[in-house]
Amino acid sequence: MLLQQLIRIPSVNPENAAGAQSDTTHEQALADFLANWLTDIGASVTLEEIRPLRPNLIARFAPLDGRPRILFGPHLDTVGVEGMTIDPFSGEISEGRIWGRGASDTKGSMAAMLEALQENKDILPTLPTAIDFVAFMGEESNQWGSKHFATNHGHLYQFAIIGEPTSMDIVHTTKGSLWATLTASGTAAHSSQPHLGDNAILKLTRALHSLQEKLDAVLQGYTHPVLGRSTLNIGTISGGTRPNIVPDCAQAEIDIRQTPSLLAAGGATALLKQIIADLHLPLEIKYAHENPPMETDPGHPFIKQLLAIDPRTSLAGAPWFSDAAHLSAAGIPSVCLGPGSIDQAHTKNEFLDLGLLKESARYFSKFIRSLQNSPVE
Repeated sequence: MLLQQLIRIPSVNPENAAGAQSDTTHEQALADFLANWLTDIGASVTLEEIRPLRPNLIARFAPLDGRPRILFGPHLDTVGVEGMTIDPFSGEISEGRIWGRGASDTKGSMAAMLEALQENKDILPTLPTAIDFVAFMGEESNQWGSKHFATNHGHLYQFAIIGEPTSMDIVHTTKGSLWATLTASGTAAHSSQPHLGDNAILKLTRALHSLQEKLDAVLQGYTHPVLGRSTLNIGTISGGTRPNIVPDCAQAEIDIRQTPSLLAAGGATALLKQIIADLHLPLEIKYAHENPPMETDPGHPFIKQLLAIDPRTSLAGAPWFSDAAHLSAAGIPSVCLGPGSIDQAHTKNEFLDLGLLKESARYFSKFIRSLQNSPVE
């Protein structure tokens, strides 16, 4: 089974260090396997190295001859495997499920898309709307792959279907995110004379309390009819070196999930800076990585075409972000779609139901055949 083969090739994102595979092949080994597999069914394949041993894969079945183009786009990498209670790379089949890291997120989507392409390989070169297969590196960290692709190839595409575990709902809108590291500085001293020091942990925790109260209230004003409100989570806090030393440094990592209205108002980073300044908080932003939200018009012709494939498929939104957000920000209307549930992603016993895998492969196959006609108006 193809999905078994994909799971058995470790492709842990090296930035998810916990539980990364020891041979550090990163995404390369999986990309090489896919390159051979896709070449065998008639694709012209290019590997673009974005980071060492971490390429994007681009497979085309039709030349760049000016016809409209869309893409199937799962990601190559998985999160780490530390703490898993099953063999993460076994691809074991039992209880009607296939088990292993990536089974749901997103090698299941990848396998379903690939099987659909294989089934329809004879018509792919002549479709009036060409369909490419693009596998992105680095989705589970900084999305270097989709950002690079959007900048260098995005102008070629009219639509993108990004493989994610959506239970085969068409996710057309997602929240964006800001991951930021906040630091507070103090003065070290011996713990027997704490009055001679300035405790950075206390400064940080007091500042975080004020920040949370103010920022959470402001975020309530940035809502979306599908996604709900923008949110804040304080995820980690650390500081100090020993119990007998007044800590001179402490830091916290926060996560803001932003709706499109917050982005339109200037974005989460700008809001965070403004509130820290307005409250005169002793915090410095040491790191900030912002991902945009995504919102694709549910009336887009290709979304209508996807909805027409199966009456059980519906539109949905999601609080998470994906490669689709970066493609959308670059002007490619995008959706997320694939078998499995986000509830199984990143879990200690990740799995995918085999029945859902087969159903999704049939769905993608029907969609490919529908490209023989113009998009539904």
